[in-house]
Amino acid sequence: MARRKKIYEGKAKILYEGPKPGTIVQYFKDDATAFNAEKKDVIEGKGVLNNRLSEFFMTGLTQIGVPTHFLERLNMREQLVRAVEIIPLEIIVRNYAAGSMAKRLGLEEGTPLPRPVVEFSYKEDSLGDPLVPEEYIIAFGWATQQDLDDIVPLALRVNDFMSGVMYGVGIKLIDFKIEVGRVYEGDFMRLVVADEISPDSCRLWDIKTGEKLDKDVFRRDLGNLTDAYTEVARRLGVMPANTGHPKPTLIN
Repeated sequence: MARRKKIYEGKAKILYEGPKPGTIVQYFKDDATAFNAEKKDVIEGKGVLNNRLSEFFMTGLTQIGVPTHFLERLNMREQLVRAVEIIPLEIIVRNYAAGSMAKRLGLEEGTPLPRPVVEFSYKEDSLGDPLVPEEYIIAFGWATQQDLDDIVPLALRVNDFMSGVMYGVGIKLIDFKIEVGRVYEGDFMRLVVADEISPDSCRLWDIKTGEKLDKDVFRRDLGNLTDAYTEVARRLGVMPANTGHPKPTLIN
């Protein structure tokens, strides 16, 4: 069997050349990082959970007409996705003050925002992924004004979907980040949600208890990260209700 060509390895995933032109195989690792990789660990089962959860969210978005790069899950750790030209931005949507926003503005974590706030950060770990205004984005050619005019409503649609799904299982969507890529079809270009959507890229709090069910568990040493992600998967019906071991058996 021919060895696959590795295209890129990041903190949480490895990308391989796909079986057909224009496709990529996305492999989810068990690596956990925080504070721009200053804190690192390997969390057994994390990659399996994120693969399955990202499939769940991407499929749901596709069903409501939000375009994504997701094509299909291949196995427990891999999924087939469309090759896209990634815009070098993280698009952050905040419903409540938390994390860096709470720190910057002196707000208590969990303070509801008057409306969802969309922020942009420049994807560059060596700089700490700094927040950037739209003027910088356009001036440096990372995206056009038309791109931004399309990205904001796209991100808010993702927020509407994610907020509703999470609320239905007793989870509050505090904030999340997505990446967006360009797909070219002849002379036509469209923007799609890319990378992943998982507890790695969201803040998720239990509505009743405030318990954190996201990567803050790892960032702040609040418990077992796999247990938190397993709880999210269980509530969403991605895992059997009676699964209690951190090495999950997932529903195909």
